[in-house]
Amino acid sequence: MSRPLPFNEQELLRKIAEGDAVAFGQVYDFYYNRIYTFALHLLKTEVLAEEVVQETFLRFWKQGEKLIEVKNIESFLVAVARNKGIDLLRHTKLVLNNQKEQASDWEEAHNETEERLVLKETRKIIEDAIERLPVQQKAVYRLCHQDGLKYEEAAKELGLSVFTVQSYMKLALKNLRQRLGNHPDLLVLLIIFKLF
Repeated sequence: MSRPLPFNEQELLRKIAEGDAVAFGQVYDFYYNRIYTFALHLLKTEVLAEEVVQETFLRFWKQGEKLIEVKNIESFLVAVARNKGIDLLRHTKLVLNNQKEQASDWEEAHNETEERLVLKETRKIIEDAIERLPVQQKAVYRLCHQDGLKYEEAAKELGLSVFTVQSYMKLALKNLRQRLGNHPDLLVLLIIFKLF
């Protein structure tokens, strides 16, 4: 059931404790499916499972230097996900037991959770970084990454070769990473919320 991490766990934990977002991304990519599947089994809904995954990895990142004390990454993540999932179930049950108007009040409040506010601020920071890209890089990034066009489609729309579009996309991503590189917390959010 438990897969060994294809990296040295203690070395990764040390790097993450020092604020290394790339090391965090390795752990996130490796354990995402495991934690999501666990949360989905517990909560039975994709939306709540995704919320638990996001909160679990945010909690993991925020451990900072305490991560050095973690003996097993998977056990730690599963324990956090279980606790958060149980909290969500309890909270949801309390809400459902209240009157309908109270439930709708909770729903409105729930729509502005801390994660959504953080996500909104993160999107603004990314948008500012995108706006500072050179014109062609910005156009390619918006068409391919934000609008979902394939390189061939973007090339046709911009009157460029596919190779040129690919080059602009690589440059755009490189520039964005450099602009956001001084904010490891932001890079972690980009990984967690799949914005990058």
